[in-house]
Amino acid sequence: MKNYLTILFFLISLGCGIKKSEYDLLHDKYPEGRYGGRISLQVNIDIDELLNDPEKFLEKTVLISGEIIEVCPMRGCWVNVKDSTYDKPIRIKVTDGQIVFPLSAKGKDIKVEGVFTKLEFTENQARNWKVHLAEEKGLDISKEDLVILPEDLVEYRIIGQSAIIYTKGCD
Repeated sequence: MKNYLTILFFLISLGCGIKKSEYDLLHDKYPEGRYGGRISLQVNIDIDELLNDPEKFLEKTVLISGEIIEVCPMRGCWVNVKDSTYDKPIRIKVTDGQIVFPLSAKGKDIKVEGVFTKLEFTENQARNWKVHLAEEKGLDISKEDLVILPEDLVEYRIIGQSAIIYTKGCD
């Protein structure tokens, strides 16, 4: 009996230390929960406020909430979030492998805390970025065929540090 309890304790201890692979996290069927650290801010900022006056918020920690409309299909390293205040989504980028947003999170609500940043691209970098995003979706496009617009040269995003994914009405 003593040996049985020792083995059982060992197996439970071992099982608690097993970390899910990035693939398993990406394909998790139940995305609700906390990602990264704890959210410390209390006041949400609407996405339209961020994107209509970006200089006011650059390099500041912000809290936004909205619906996940897209998840990085390769590594779960970003989500696009849209709220009811603005037509365009904002990208939430996290450190690859440190936080993995599941593909099943699409359509769920999210609260995200992170640093609001601005990326500026050259025309060639913008082409490469669009090709990369297409490749993540399994699409093959030619850089030469892409039309680059002025808005393609700048991307505002949040470098996510903390997030909570939840089902609508259950926050």
